[in-house]
Amino acid sequence: MISIGTDIVQVSRIKKLLNNKRFIHKIFSKKEIEYCLSRPYPELSFSGKFAGKEAVKKALYSSDRINHVPTFKCIKILNKKDFSPFVEIDFYQNIDFSISVSHEKNYAIAFVHADIKHI
Repeated sequence: MISIGTDIVQVSRIKKLLNNKRFIHKIFSKKEIEYCLSRPYPELSFSGKFAGKEAVKKALYSSDRINHVPTFKCIKILNKKDFSPFVEIDFYQNIDFSISVSHEKNYAIAFVHADIKHI
């Protein structure tokens, strides 16, 4: 079954939340935090990853085949060496995700395509 999710985030909203360490550690994994903080504009990277997590949740919710939608922290939006994003969720091995994340000064947007095999 194919399921799609999308989300858009206002960068200024996430930038304000970055002052709250509790928020960062509740939402993002250690790898995500390290990656975002290594970038020239961390708020853009955090915003893109947040939009990606929301898009993953929407794709899973809309499938009607998932009994448990993971928390934000369980959904990891990581990056390959070429900086392209990929989705990692430890306990959902039978779902192939494709993700596209884009951001500019004010907004970040993500699109997720989930190919749900046998759950």
